Amino acid sequence: MTSLTYRSAGVDIEAGNALVEAIRPLARATARPGILGGLGGFGALFDLREAGYSDPVLVAATDGVGTKVKIAIEAGVHDTIGIDLVAMCVNDLAVQGAEPLFFLDYFATGRLSLEQAKAVIAGIAEGCRRAGCGLVGGETAEMPGMYPIGHYDLAGFAVGASERERLLPRGVVVGDAVLALASSGLHANGFSLVRRIVRDRRLGWADPAPFAPGKTLAQELLTPTRIYVPGLLALHRQGMLKAAAHITGGGLPGNLPRVLPENREAVLEPDWPVPAVFRWLAQAGRIEAEEMLRVFNCGLGMVLVVADAEAAADILRAEGETVFRIGRIAASEGSPSVRIDLPNNWPA
Repeated sequence: MTSLTYRSAGVDIEAGNALVEAIRPLARATARPGILGGLGGFGALFDLREAGYSDPVLVAATDGVGTKVKIAIEAGVHDTIGIDLVAMCVNDLAVQGAEPLFFLDYFATGRLSLEQAKAVIAGIAEGCRRAGCGLVGGETAEMPGMYPIGHYDLAGFAVGASERERLLPRGVVVGDAVLALASSGLHANGFSLVRRIVRDRRLGWADPAPFAPGKTLAQELLTPTRIYVPGLLALHRQGMLKAAAHITGGGLPGNLPRVLPENREAVLEPDWPVPAVFRWLAQAGRIEAEEMLRVFNCGLGMVLVVADAEAAADILRAEGETVFRIGRIAASEGSPSVRIDLPNNWPA
């Protein structure tokens, strides 16, 4: 009888070890004050005092990228999906006033491809670089029978910190301005609906994007989620940020109320420029305006509450953000809410 090995069952330990060595320089490039040691230990160490904190509160977030990963797999484009993974986590830290400190990833696949996995993790390292946090570790799981060959899934875990008295939201009052920061596209939400529309239209990922001349559908749809950390932290350090909402699943009506106090309502004016991809989806899928706002970011990846709109916008633009003033905070009764008076043809 032939002696069995782990490799004969579909798991290649040597390939996993080779991946760790291949990504070690990527992780090293994200080093920041506070990180102790490198990859290879059973756990990552972080010194909050070395990072400059005196009375810190830790803030943690975890997320994935949903079925956007299927487009990356089917299109064979693996070097940006990791940016999405980091963005979905670190943006959630920044809205609470926390600086992202370190990140860990979970990469699961049916059979480990060193080239594919390294491309994914290179994207994760790039996302960490943009967010100013360290890639301190992760887990690569080779699970034959769980995933088809060539397929993988991702999860991310981020930890940040804020001085206790700087946590957000705080101090939102009637009359405050509501600003929004432009998204880079769909980000990483609503892709099950996007894929349904693409399938119904009998389009392929290499086909020209109907809404972006000169680009393929995959190129446009895989545009990575924008990382808003530098702009938000710059504004927060000036004491100008009262609240912020990361516009992910649930859209504006599902996310903005989460950072408002009782008896407050965000009154929004839907006159921001809606990117072509959202207008195309609404038309191609015959999607009602309310559903568009509930599923997609519709061009606004982050919404902020500030007192001084002009000064805040100047700081954000200096950090490279595109800023829109979209409304105000008003008095209401009961639970926090959002009111958007949509024109009949929105988002056309």
